[in-house]
Amino acid sequence: MPKMKTHRGAAKRFKKTGSGKIKRAKAYKSHILTKKSAKRKRNLRQSGIVSKGDEKRIKKVIPYL
Repeated sequence: MPKMKTHRGAAKRFKKTGSGKIKRAKAYKSHILTKKSAKRKRNLRQSGIVSKGDEKRIKKVIPYL
């Protein structure tokens, strides 16, 4: 059976943590930033963890992560 191809778009967006969870960037940080408070923008810089339901789908498109 041939190797599976990695979804390159997904590979650029997700990383694996030491414990095996999948790390992601938070949304709402790209534009219209003037109306968002400094505290809100600062909190958006931190990464989030992918939910259990989505984790399965992401592991399917990034088999070698």
